Amino acid sequence: NMDRHHYEMFTKFGDDGFLLHLDNARGFGRHSHDEISILAPLSQCCIIKRTTLLRLQLLAEPEYRLSDVMRESLLQDPLAPVLTEPHLLALDRRLQLILKAVRKCTDTHGEAKVVANDTAQPEAPVSDRVKLST
Repeated sequence: NMDRHHYEMFTKFGDDGFLLHLDNARGFGRHSHDEISILAPLSQCCIIKRTTLLRLQLLAEPEYRLSDVMRESLLQDPLAPVLTEPHLLALDRRLQLILKAVRKCTDTHGEAKVVANDTAQPEAPVSDRVKLST
């Protein structure tokens, strides 16, 4: 979302506040224009969490297509239709652009360097490990 510049911090409850994004008017942009510059962090850093990649790959499958999932989800919104059909189809097209950028990274650097394994449990520090007597 290139237009998300402004946010407020809701602090009525002190330190238990949260961010409140207000500027989402162009959240989905023009359905006919894909802003490729948004992919710069992915293309330049070439790193993505495994769980994120797996979810994106799932949403690219015909039976779980992103546009279909969003369409169904948005039917429950009192303001439906929230997105037009061209905007929903743009989600599928843009998802393919993301996956293409990831493939380019993995082709260049290898999957092991690009896909961060966030599903593995971190190993406990040596001082916290239980010592087994033999």
